[in-house]
Amino acid sequence: MYYFYHPRYFHSPYAPISYRPVHQRPSVDHRLLQQTPNPSNQNPYPPVDPNYLYQSANETKKLMKDASLVLDRLASSKDFDEKLMNHAQLSESEEVKRLIKSIGITSDVEAVYNPDSLRLEFISHHSNSECCRLSIVLKWR
Repeated sequence: MYYFYHPRYFHSPYAPISYRPVHQRPSVDHRLLQQTPNPSNQNPYPPVDPNYLYQSANETKKLMKDASLVLDRLASSKDFDEKLMNHAQLSESEEVKRLIKSIGITSDVEAVYNPDSLRLEFISHHSNSECCRLSIVLKWR
């Protein structure tokens, strides 16, 4: 009796004694795989509206101005830096936030700190939703 099916075997790295046949995929007609063009030649996505991106970009520019004010103050006053670091070390987060707000920024800011760094996140809200965030991480150790 003759067998026309000859399975191919491979060695398994997990159980070198067991052998399993490798099944071959059926041949595919590549002409059928070509994409047919959209019959109506229309964009399947909704039309774009750049207004929200435009507003978000302008709000982010304001956040960058506030971040620049904070960085200028931190780069120019070691006394301010010492106060900020001391309050952060004592886990007085409200005082840290008050010190940062005392610089004269108008946007909301979140201050997260650890023994190695200070992360400031400037947040802007537009139309009762958060539109953009700007994060700055400063190492202090």
